[in-house]
Amino acid sequence: MVYVDDILLSGNNLSEITTVKDNLHSKFHIKNLGDLKYFLGFEIARSQAGICINKIKYCLELISKAGMLGCKPASTPADPSVKLHADDSIPLTDPSSYQRLIERLLYLTNMRSDIAFVVQQLSQFIYTPRQPHMQQAMRIIRYLKNAPGSGILYATDNSFRIHAYSDSDWATCATTRRSISGFCVFLGTALISWKSKKQTTVSKSSSKAEYRSLASITCELQWLQYLLKDLHIPCLTPYSVYYDNNSAIHIAKNPTFHERTKHIDIDFHITRQKLHDDLIKLLHVSSTNQVAGVFTKSLYPSPFNTITSKLNMHNIHVHLEGG
Repeated sequence: MVYVDDILLSGNNLSEITTVKDNLHSKFHIKNLGDLKYFLGFEIARSQAGICINKIKYCLELISKAGMLGCKPASTPADPSVKLHADDSIPLTDPSSYQRLIERLLYLTNMRSDIAFVVQQLSQFIYTPRQPHMQQAMRIIRYLKNAPGSGILYATDNSFRIHAYSDSDWATCATTRRSISGFCVFLGTALISWKSKKQTTVSKSSSKAEYRSLASITCELQWLQYLLKDLHIPCLTPYSVYYDNNSAIHIAKNPTFHERTKHIDIDFHITRQKLHDDLIKLLHVSSTNQVAGVFTKSLYPSPFNTITSKLNMHNIHVHLEGG
């Protein structure tokens, strides 16, 4: 992995890695920093249990720059009783402070999946932010103060079996009435991919919104299959996809529902095709156990904590934070 002048080498053959480093050094005079501990804001800790990746330094700097080191922590990153609108108050006199904060939070979401939904929501107001938007952004900072060292553990004894959760929330956006799609993918117990995204068009029915969400996770799993193949890593298929909408599952499995599916674009029938190809299998899960729900809506503390506990996030710095 190369980013400007930062280079990360990974592999299971130390002699090959040494050869690559020697060749690079002969051309560019690189500096060998040894085993990976810090890379582009990511902090890596190793033990016999596995590898834990977090962004505690980046997170603490973010809290400090926001002037919130002494604030009272929030239990969740978003208040589910608050609905954000594009024009519900006077615009901020200095939108640049809001824009910088959202940019930093967006970079943090590639490690902190628990704030992905609310950051996605706030990023749509980045050009004309208003006071309620800034207040919500500050709530995320207060939530991060709860556990700035939270990260993802990739266990040594992890299994190479992929399963995923997918969800959608119909017409969530109060401004555009577009739906939100969300998914998360696990390799064994390790979270390896997640997304919270507003759909590109308005869905006139909840079934269409649900089917768009299924198409999104199907494409992600297809890409992961290609990636694993390039890395020569065998992984059994079909991949299990857990969904909490029986209607969407039946539509995907049953090609005879013509009256209910004639309004769905051909593009989204990729889900049905990949079911036929045995890339995925759809399994029903209750809404209370739908892990992807945290990527599609704001939740109250109890369900939020229940779901985030299943994201396999660990805080190896908890003893330093008073926990």
